[in-house]
Amino acid sequence: MGDSPSSPSTGVSIPNGTEFADGDEPPSSAPRPSSRHPAWADVPETQWNDWRWQSQHAIRHPRQLLDLLPFSEDERRAIEALQAQYKLAIPPYYFSLIDPSDPRDPIRLQSVPSPLELAGAAGADGEDDPLDEDKDSPVPGLTHRYPDRALLVTTHVCTMYCRFCTRKRATMKRGGWDAVSHDDRRMVEYVRDHPEIHDAIISGGDPLTLPPEKLAFFVENLTAIPHLDVIRIGTRVPVTLPQRLDDDDLMALLGGSGKIWIQTHFNHPREVTPEARRGCDRLRMAGMPINNHAVLLKGVNDSLATQRALCRALLRIKVRPYYLFHCDPVTGAGHFRTPIWKGIEIIEGLRGHTSGLGVPTYVVDAPRGGGKIPLMPNYLLSASNDSVVLRNYEGMLVHYHPTGEPVVSPEPVETQGVSALLEGQGEVLLPEGNPRMLRRRSRNQANGNGHGKGKGIGRLHDGGRPNGNGHHHDNPNGHGSGNGHHRGNGNGKGKRGIVP
Repeated sequence: MGDSPSSPSTGVSIPNGTEFADGDEPPSSAPRPSSRHPAWADVPETQWNDWRWQSQHAIRHPRQLLDLLPFSEDERRAIEALQAQYKLAIPPYYFSLIDPSDPRDPIRLQSVPSPLELAGAAGADGEDDPLDEDKDSPVPGLTHRYPDRALLVTTHVCTMYCRFCTRKRATMKRGGWDAVSHDDRRMVEYVRDHPEIHDAIISGGDPLTLPPEKLAFFVENLTAIPHLDVIRIGTRVPVTLPQRLDDDDLMALLGGSGKIWIQTHFNHPREVTPEARRGCDRLRMAGMPINNHAVLLKGVNDSLATQRALCRALLRIKVRPYYLFHCDPVTGAGHFRTPIWKGIEIIEGLRGHTSGLGVPTYVVDAPRGGGKIPLMPNYLLSASNDSVVLRNYEGMLVHYHPTGEPVVSPEPVETQGVSALLEGQGEVLLPEGNPRMLRRRSRNQANGNGHGKGKGIGRLHDGGRPNGNGHHHDNPNGHGSGNGHHRGNGNGKGKRGIVP
């Protein structure tokens, strides 16, 4: 890459004595490297950390797998049969993250062929192009679906072939041209000729597997287009082959653009290794923000505990959880798919329970080219002409006036629960034993005043029925009034205000 006349000449360097903000550490101070599979225990460190060695020694044939992992006879036959349907490649680094004793290991499930990929094995067989990308392709390799964005499939090669990949149809191509092709030029010309496109996604395959000159062709020509604001590179290299990011020439090319964002793809917290952190550090220090696209995969990351651990691990290496995709109905991936409600459950357990920076948007990429449709739990529970009832992550129900005007009920009516909130007879319904309210009360008691302020509040389990007598009783049967005294714990009272 350094010999290419079109490559930027500025390298990425980390001067001695540089201070790193926000707890950053230079990549050279990375923690102890990840462990290795015994098959590569004697490989010298310099070779192990060389991305070229990792690529050359990747597992690419079922016979290699059979020597490294235990399989049943049925699994052996299925793995050999699948080789003709979908390519296999696993770098030794990524393979070493697998627990060989666990047939359900989440790294193994993503990378090692399974009999469940065979036709009919997991119910519906899926489709080769479930998102109709080819039908929205005005020139070969380019998909123009959204008004201001275009996706360019620049290669069919990956460092590791994910078993759930949406573009299996493309990655099954064998061979290919290392040189810039006529179709490559047509893709760039299409973006140049359409000023409404402001965001181009360089995808594949994995574009960071491209020969240096070909990658430079796309990066430099797209960077030179004035109306293009953002260039995104979709890559799993930080996850499956982070050693590739130790290449200073690569960092100089990508960082020299000034328009590049990295869209990477961590699916499990065990993938967030010291090597992955070092690679992401280098990308960030070269000026590229990093977002993460995870896919919700049954048996891999379809639990709240795993997703919380993943999102926290990503924030620690300053990678923003961006999307959580529902698994596409692609051929051979039916066994990875979950109910939609599993994704909703996970977002319910993230929003409010962890930093907003760590909450991805859960999306379904709709069939027939419908694009990404975001899904989330229901936080708007009811509405009237002038107000709404909202729910927060705790289950607290809040009467909210969007315009700030108080609700004037034309005629008093006996009602309770959410209906009472809409009628202006209360403002909040709280779940029984809300930890935040208990903390407030404990602080008040510790301060020795025992006073608090009520705001038309009742217990959620009974709806907090207002009784119109000016008193608010937060007693075990959940009845209360809309204003006046608050006797939630028997020791405090106050005017219509906030909860103690």
